Amino acid sequence: MQLKNRTLRRQLSLATCALLTGIPGQASSADWVVDAGVMSYSESDRVSAVKTIATGQRLTEETTISVTVLVDTLTGASPNGASAATTSQTFTTASGTAYTATEKETPLRDFEDTRTAISSSWEQVLNRLFRLKLGADISTEDDYDSLGLNASLSRDFNNRLTTVTVGAAITQDTITPSGGTPVERSATDGTTLAIQSKEEEKSTTDLLLGVTQILSRTTLTQLNYSYSLVDGYMSDPYKIVSEVDAVTGNTTGYRYEKRPDSRIRQSVNWTTAHHLTEDVVHFTYRYFWDDWGIDSHTFDLKYRYEIGAGHYLQPQVRYYMQSAADFYRHSLVDSEVLPNYLSSDQRLGEMSSYTIGLKYGFPVFTDGRLSLRIAYMQQSGDSSPSDAIGSQKQVDLFPTLEAMIVNVNFNIPF
Repeated sequence: MQLKNRTLRRQLSLATCALLTGIPGQASSADWVVDAGVMSYSESDRVSAVKTIATGQRLTEETTISVTVLVDTLTGASPNGASAATTSQTFTTASGTAYTATEKETPLRDFEDTRTAISSSWEQVLNRLFRLKLGADISTEDDYDSLGLNASLSRDFNNRLTTVTVGAAITQDTITPSGGTPVERSATDGTTLAIQSKEEEKSTTDLLLGVTQILSRTTLTQLNYSYSLVDGYMSDPYKIVSEVDAVTGNTTGYRYEKRPDSRIRQSVNWTTAHHLTEDVVHFTYRYFWDDWGIDSHTFDLKYRYEIGAGHYLQPQVRYYMQSAADFYRHSLVDSEVLPNYLSSDQRLGEMSSYTIGLKYGFPVFTDGRLSLRIAYMQQSGDSSPSDAIGSQKQVDLFPTLEAMIVNVNFNIPF
């Protein structure tokens, strides 16, 4: 599993959230501010994850130094890409462990993984109008290592009511799949593995342009455009695609997936916050598109209701929808010409999801804050596609995914 959060685009998105939700920043009178949090993510009968993160910031009038340590622990089962079938299916991992999916059940592969990441940044006020920020991050897990550098420059205009930010980031990843990297598109019976290499690499270049505008004493808005170029190995070495009979739809074999070795990703992200008499409304819209054929829309609405004495409630509604990649297939017909690229990873398929959450925050100690959040997420796709054949019409080819998310966050200056 590759749960990464290292691109410049995501870093700026997190910074924007902090700006719009009033998390203590450089205005604090303290020399240090510490943010710590734990997130529990649990899918129904699938993946469970626990993410622990701690950030320490040293604040002065002109300089901010930040260090973040993150540990992700994942366990459970993830789809191996094969379609559900009307008969049981047996597979073997690279380590020789066999697992079986019963009839009409989506094949799931057990796994466990831990990722440790460290990132740091240094932000310097150059003069009254310019700010420079430099950062680096490194992460490691059982089969994936990553190293990244990033930089951004911000300039204020219009009596400091407008801020323009330009940034760039580079990331180099090394992938070392358990058992080696399989030959892409190669046939397998679910128990054999043809190895093409022991290690693969991927590089990413991110560019960003952002504009933040103070519209009034009560309204702040930000618009970001990001461009990302990825080169290298992007297939999932653990995913396969089912081959089925052209008449019966019964599974006859499997092939390892293959994705293009380059990808251009672009997105536009608009977020705004409006302060009412006491409460605050936050709205974010993001449009994403790439040269794989995927485009997506994300809508996120939050309302922070001030209860009093530093206590607040913040309900959230989020909706996401995306189109499928050009090479996404729920299965292959064994008599057809083998396509250049193929994947049945449902994360690349047409789907939609919604999230409903509630956050409660309150003061602790003298200047600290504690928040608790619980959310429910549901993701769904086309369970009975029109191109399903024979026995495939009797199974769920895109099962609905449900997950519960719990966050606990603590913030204290000292």
